[in-house]
Amino acid sequence: MLIRTIEKFLREQDMAATKFGRLAAQDPRFVLDLRNGRIPRTVTERRVEGFMNAYRAAQYAA
Repeated sequence: MLIRTIEKFLREQDMAATKFGRLAAQDPRFVLDLRNGRIPRTVTERRVEGFMNAYRAAQYAA
């Protein structure tokens, strides 16, 4: 599930849920909405997964 992946990412990166939402989905409430049962579209899931992968890659490259 996407929310589990995001929660793990937030812990790994020590990132606030609102910051993640702004960066990954242009929606500061994105994670809160997922926690409350929102089901994102497939396109949104792919974009968010891509953001997490790119963010991790940038962290390890630095």
